[in-house]
Amino acid sequence: MINFITDVLFSKKCVNCKKLGSYICPECFSTISFSPNSICPVCNKNSIDSSTHSFCKSASHLDGLTCGVIYKGVVRRLIHEFKYKPYIADLKKIIAKLLYEALVQDEIFSKILELNPIVVPVPLYKIKERTRGYNHAALIAKIIAEKFSLQFLDDALIRVKDTKPQFDLNKDQRRKNIKDAFVVNRNLALKITQKPILLIDDVITTCSTLNECARMLKKQGANLVWGVTFAREL
Repeated sequence: MINFITDVLFSKKCVNCKKLGSYICPECFSTISFSPNSICPVCNKNSIDSSTHSFCKSASHLDGLTCGVIYKGVVRRLIHEFKYKPYIADLKKIIAKLLYEALVQDEIFSKILELNPIVVPVPLYKIKERTRGYNHAALIAKIIAEKFSLQFLDDALIRVKDTKPQFDLNKDQRRKNIKDAFVVNRNLALKITQKPILLIDDVITTCSTLNECARMLKKQGANLVWGVTFAREL
């Protein structure tokens, strides 16, 4: 009944061009570009195995990064609708499917999967999560964990600071804004120690948030932190 009412009140229409019928029409879907996954997450230059360059490691706690699509056009609209219109449950399935398709075709990511990593989402500040009703990164992470039969730790990281929005800050401001915003959940700390981690978020621009999360996970003893995001801004 709830699904029926939702379909009646909120008819499916393209998040980009508003054409009725589906949340992404065929024309808009054709404009989505998959992300090149041979780029260092720090300097954005070519990296043979998608990992952080040895000469960039001093500026990063991430061991590497795999992304699904390029953050532009339709993808920008899709992420915005996903974050702020929770009644459109199908959007998480669209996002997870696009990300899954990108991941299964990535040879480097398949090697990371062989390590049997634990899936950890980037957390929201609890008040913000209660207001919104969900953590968008956790929704994506849970589906990815299920599809690859990996362990999912929803509360491994806790956001302890309600930081300013990152979108209007430069790279240095973002790094300072997000510093010490996360802690590892003490009740789950032992499950992270000496384990590889897949750190999941929806979109990255400068990697500041992922890097700070990775710092805390490495501090707890994680032996590898590999970032995975649905979209990436190039």
